[in-house]
Amino acid sequence: MAIAATAKGPASYFPSIEKTYGKPVAHWFKLLDGVSDRKHMEQVAFLKTEHKMGHGHANALVAHHRAQRDG
Repeated sequence: MAIAATAKGPASYFPSIEKTYGKPVAHWFKLLDGVSDRKHMEQVAFLKTEHKMGHGHANALVAHHRAQRDG
């Protein structure tokens, strides 16, 4: 899933996330689907502790995922 270089907000982190962690953002969204019952910061903590992701990247994924889910 290619993201335009002009992406704004959380999506602007996606190219860096994919390069740093070697997985497409869809992989991370699928993992977040599995913890969708948790609060925002609990989901961030999940990515940080279970997948060794940095705070900024984890927060960007969670923010975008929740915005898409919640409409």
